[in-house]
Amino acid sequence: MKTFVLLSGGMDSVTALHWAAREHELAGAVSFDYGSKHNDRELEQARWHAARMGLRHDVVALPFVNDLFTSDLLRSGGEVPEGHYADENMKRTVVPFRNGIMLAIACGIAESAGAEALVIAAHAGDHAIYPDCREPFMQAMAAAMREGTYARVELLRPFIHLDKAGITRLGADLGVDFSHTWSCYKGRALHCGRCGTCVERREAFQLVGIPDPTAYES
Repeated sequence: MKTFVLLSGGMDSVTALHWAAREHELAGAVSFDYGSKHNDRELEQARWHAARMGLRHDVVALPFVNDLFTSDLLRSGGEVPEGHYADENMKRTVVPFRNGIMLAIACGIAESAGAEALVIAAHAGDHAIYPDCREPFMQAMAAAMREGTYARVELLRPFIHLDKAGITRLGADLGVDFSHTWSCYKGRALHCGRCGTCVERREAFQLVGIPDPTAYES
C-alpha cells in the first residue's frame, strides 16, 4: 500500500517512517513548520532521514499557528515548562487541534500523490495531555479522511497502544539512528534534559536498556 508519513523529526515519527518502510511502499513524508520553539531542530532531522531514504519530503509552512494560537510550545508563547511529560503543567505545551490541522493537510497531499494511507506516530504516552492524540479523536479523523477522499485514504496509527519505551525498542530493532532525532521542546543547541520531552526521552532509553546517544545540558 502506497503510504505517506507525518514526519516531525522526533523519535516517534522517525521510528514510524522506518516502520512504514518495512510494512508498506513509501510514497513520501510531510513535515510542518508551524512556529514551535524546536521546529528548526526537528525539521533538520526530518530532512536528514528523508534524504537518507531517498524520499519525497514536503515541508508545509503554517505561520498562522504561531500568530493566532496560544501555547507555550510556540515562539509566541511563554517559557516551556519543566517536569515529567505527564505532569499537569505540560498542558501548556498543547497546540490546539494541531493534529487535526496537520492530518487534514497531509491527507490532501497523500491523495494528490496517489497514496492510499497516511501514518501518524501518536502513542499511548501522549494520551495524558493531548486530546488530539487519543483513540476517539483518531477514529473520528480516520473516518473523515476515508469518507472525504476518493482514494478512501486510511489513517495508520501503529503506535496508538505503545508507550515511548516500546517505540524506542521497536526503533532500535529497525535500526533507527536516534542520534538524528530531536525531542527537546526548548530547541536550543543541546537537549535541555529537564523539559517533559527530554525527561520522557531519557526515561525511554533507560527502560529499554540501550545507550542514549543524546547530549543534554543537564
